[in-house]
Amino acid sequence: MKIGDPLPEWGAPTLWINGETKGMEKGGNKVTLIHFWSISCYFCKRAMSELNQYRDFYQENLTVISVHFPRSEHDLNIELVKKTVEEYKMTQSIYVDHEFQLAKAFSNEYVPSYYLFDQAGKLRYYQAGGINLKMLDTRISRVLNGQLDRT
Repeated sequence: MKIGDPLPEWGAPTLWINGETKGMEKGGNKVTLIHFWSISCYFCKRAMSELNQYRDFYQENLTVISVHFPRSEHDLNIELVKKTVEEYKMTQSIYVDHEFQLAKAFSNEYVPSYYLFDQAGKLRYYQAGGINLKMLDTRISRVLNGQLDRT
């Protein structure tokens, strides 16, 4: 995906954990953060508490949707996914993408990765990797305040 691209359409996941979210629809009044992660990813787990802080701090204006993206056969174990979600206090909606529908729609290959969409459903920021999430926080704040260039 490129900056300015619209939020892709997607079908039904393998499973929703923590309930289905409606925040992914284009438009509306919230910014949407799509977060790809995997239970076998060390950096995903390391970044989770910081991501949870952003989720909670911006909760009035930000919808976070986490997407479980399996990287191995082991990652397909739904019970392990659920256990990890509980262990890392992931209260946001989790789209379990074991058929890679959403990964294909986003052309995503990496975990962790973060896609930030504005209220109009346009991609405003992309980041891969579990370090330097301060930049993600800065971008969320800028999108919420309308400070990023609109294309």
